[in-house]
Amino acid sequence: MPTAYVHTAFGGPETESFADLPRPVPGPGRLLVAVRAAGVNPVDWKRRTGYRRAGGPATELPAVFGSEAAGVVVEVGPDVEGFAPGDEVFGHAGNGGYAELTLLPAAGTAHKPAALEWTDAAALPVAAATAYDALTWLALPEGATVLVNGVGGGVGVAAAQIARHQGLKVVGTASEGKRAFTESLGAVHVASGPGVADRVRAAAPGGVDAVLDLVGGEPLREVAELLGDRSRLVSGADKDGAVRLGGSAIVRERTAAVLDAVAALVVAGVLDPYVTQTFPLAEAGAALRAVEEGHARGKIVLTVG
Repeated sequence: MPTAYVHTAFGGPETESFADLPRPVPGPGRLLVAVRAAGVNPVDWKRRTGYRRAGGPATELPAVFGSEAAGVVVEVGPDVEGFAPGDEVFGHAGNGGYAELTLLPAAGTAHKPAALEWTDAAALPVAAATAYDALTWLALPEGATVLVNGVGGGVGVAAAQIARHQGLKVVGTASEGKRAFTESLGAVHVASGPGVADRVRAAAPGGVDAVLDLVGGEPLREVAELLGDRSRLVSGADKDGAVRLGGSAIVRERTAAVLDAVAALVVAGVLDPYVTQTFPLAEAGAALRAVEEGHARGKIVLTVG
C-alpha cells in the first residue's frame, strides 16, 4: 500500500500523520502517477485548518497533503489521450502530492521536458503558473510598470521574472531584509509597511499601470489607491478585498498549456523556481512547518522514491 502524509482532522500539526492508503484508481480523465517530487505550499497547511475556497468541495478525511507533483505515469484512466505509462509528467494534484502514488487530472498535467529537474517541475504548478495566469490576464504592453505587492513569496518571485521577460518594469514590495533578493529579480525594491503607497510613488514617479497583490488586507487597500483604473488590480491573497476595491481575484487556468509555457521559461533560463530546500517524504512534517512558520525562503520541495 502506498505511503502518504495526511491530516485526519481539521486543526493544527497534531492532526498530521503518515498513513498507508489503498492504491488510487484513476477514473475518467485521471492519471495514476508515481511521485518523484511534490511542492510544499501555504495552501497545504491552510486546508488542514479547514480552509477551502468559496464554492469548493468539502475535504474528505483523511486528506493527503500536496497540491502539485511531478512523477512517472503508472496507469491512465478512461478517456485519457496523449499520455501513456512511463511518461514523465507534472501537474496540479489538488490534494495528494505528499504520497508515493497520486492522481493527477490529465487536463491539468503536462509532459516534463527532459532538461527540467524533478524538483523544479514540482515547484511550477502553483506559484509559477499563478504568476503566469495573472500577467496573462493583465496583458500589459511592453514598457508598462507593474507593482508586485509581496514580491518575496513564491508567486511574487515568479511574477517578477516573467514580467521582466515580457519587457515590463517591476516594482516590488517586500521587507527591508529582502531588498537584495528583490533587486536580484530585476525589480525595484520598496519597503513594505505603513506608508508603502508614498514610497511606491517615489520609486515610480511615472506611476504604476497595474497591481498584482499577494498580501491582501490593509497593504492591498493602500496600494490600490495608486491606480486610476482599478480593473488593473488583481489579488491572489484577498479576493473579497480586491473586488470591493474594484479589482478581481487572479483567474487560474490550470491547463497543460500554461504548465508547458512556464516549463519552457525554466528550460530557457528565464525563470528560476528558486527551490532552496528539499526534504524526503519521511520529513514531510518538517517541510510543512518551515512553510507554515514562515521560515522558508524560495520554494520547498519533497523528494519521493
